[in-house]
Parts: sequence; structure tokens; C-alpha cells
Amino acid sequence: MLRVAFCAGADLTQGNVFGMYDDQKLKGENGMTASNAHRDQGGQVSLAIHRCRKPVIAAINGAAVGVGITMTLPMDIRIAAESAKVGFVFARRGIALEAVSSFFLPRVVGIGKALEWASTGRVFTAKEESASGLFNHVVPQTEVLNKALAIAAEIANNTSAVSTFMNKSLLWASQIDGQTPEAQHLLESKLIFWIGRQNDAAEGVMSFKEKRPPKFEMSPWSDLPEFFPFYQRINTERKQVSSKL
Repeated sequence: MLRVAFCAGADLTQGNVFGMYDDQKLKGENGMTASNAHRDQGGQVSLAIHRCRKPVIAAINGAAVGVGITMTLPMDIRIAAESAKVGFVFARRGIALEAVSSFFLPRVVGIGKALEWASTGRVFTAKEESASGLFNHVVPQTEVLNKALAIAAEIANNTSAVSTFMNKSLLWASQIDGQTPEAQHLLESKLIFWIGRQNDAAEGVMSFKEKRPPKFEMSPWSDLPEFFPFYQRINTERKQVSSKL
């Protein structure tokens, strides 16, 4: 029988892999308590995906449990097979949410659905929760990759990479606690003023008038406004703590 998995989560066959961290080693590295020194590896992956300047699309063709699903939450688009089995199973394993899922999950599906899944830890199929907002598209397994590639091609062939990244950043900035419609208005105003004077904006208008595909050339790595990022990022790297008072 063919078994397909996007990512079935942590390998639990060796016992409690969540308790494998050496408390004394962590503490000895920088003088911090072990709990403060530890960095969740799944969270580091999620933050890297969140900060990626290209759209990230998940093609979930099979089981995606635990970190297998939480690491997709910061991705831009999730395509899942109808039969894909998904589960936020942490409470059933006696552990806590990880991979920054406590931030991303309620923002993707709402606090009520996030609490239901985190509290029950149940495993469900993508088809069962196709209307939850977790998936952009739920399709037969044989169509998952083609659907993801078609969306990727639509983005690559028609949009400005800078514009796409700025729009993604705007939408996530709106999800920060305490952000207001007025603050978003000011941010959008500042950005549209800047981006409207860039080459990609001129090309976008000209290609429309000339009824031809656009040729956008700006890069999200080198052609960003001086006021990016739109919010202050916290440094998550471990720091050496002096023992001197």
C-alpha cells in the first residue's frame, strides 16, 4: 500500500525526544537558565519561513501532524489532499504548542478553532476541515502538486516580487496585537507613496496599457524602502550573559 506523508511529525519511536536537551550544557553555554537558553528548532524554521521574501506554498500530499502542520502556518498558501491527515496533537503527548503555532494558528483559523484543535489534539482529514481557513485549496491527492505549481506560476509570471512581498508584510503587520485601522492606514499611505515611484509600478501600468506580460525587475532583497521592516523585530539569538553585577 502506498503511504504518502508531507511530514508526519517528530519520530517518537526512541521515547521522549522532547526531553533530550541537556540542561547543564544549555546553561553553561551562556550563563542563562536552561529554559531561557533553549530555542525551539521548529520555531526557528517557522520564523525563517515567515521572513522569506518569496512566496512559500505547501503541497500537503499526506500526513502532516505536529511540526508537520505547524511549520506550514507561516507559509503563504497551503494546498492539501482531501485524505491528508492533520493534527495538532501536542496535548495528547503531554507537551505544548511549538513552531510559533500559538501565534500563527489563531491568526489563520481564529481563536475558537485553534483552541478546539489544541485542546482535543484530534487528527482530522483536510476534507473534514476544508472550510476552516487552514487550507487554501483541498483537492484529490493526485492534483495537489499540480495545483501548487499552477499557483506558483501564476505568481511568478504576473506579479512584482517586491509588491508581493510588501503586501505579505502589510497583511502580517495588521495582525500584530494592538495594531489599529488608523495605524494600517498610515502604513499603507507611506508604502503606496514610496512604491508608486518605483520602476515596477511604472512597468505594471505600462504593460497593462500595452496589453503585454509585465517584466518586473525589482528585487525584494535589494529594492525595499528604508522603513522596512514595518515593525520592530525581536532578536531571538542567544546572548552571552555576564556573571558580573
